[in-house]
Amino acid sequence: MPGQRLDEQAIARRFDVSRTPVREALQQLVATGLVELQPYRGAFVKEISLSELVQMLEVMAELEGMAGRLAANRADDTSLARLKASLLACEEAARSGNPDTYYAENSVFHEAIYDGCGNDFLAAEAKRLHQRLKAYRRLQLRVPKRIGQSLEEHRRIVDAIVNGKSRVAETELKKHISVQGERFTEFVNTMSRSDAAE
Repeated sequence: MPGQRLDEQAIARRFDVSRTPVREALQQLVATGLVELQPYRGAFVKEISLSELVQMLEVMAELEGMAGRLAANRADDTSLARLKASLLACEEAARSGNPDTYYAENSVFHEAIYDGCGNDFLAAEAKRLHQRLKAYRRLQLRVPKRIGQSLEEHRRIVDAIVNGKSRVAETELKKHISVQGERFTEFVNTMSRSDAAE
């Protein structure tokens, strides 16, 4: 949970390892921006404000849009087959109605786009930011009807990439990510209203 202290000793005991690998893992999480070290206090799960979250989603929209545009021009048959297969997996997951199941397939879908873009640096940066936003992107799928809307967006994205419509793919991916910021804000507002009602 954001703001939670990460106790090295407790983590080491839980996984039956020495503190060295725990410390190294925490350093990697600090490098990704998921954890922050506070002097004399320790490591904490980084809290992200709504404003910071919206800013990160804006950057994510640009990265994904670029990846989609490049994939429409560069993806080979193997990459396109992987993208189509990931769409089918998303459709199956959507039928389950479980947001966590859908999110897992959604992640595979986006990675297929990154890997098909033909730009390893862009793919690595998009994956890094995707990982950092994971908890927040997962939450927006709990907004009513969002899974179905996401799936429709995925279908338009795949159609554009498979048919080499680079600008359409870019636009559709940017909209797909931008709407997540809107849905997350909606989710936060819904939770705030229900907390106030209790």
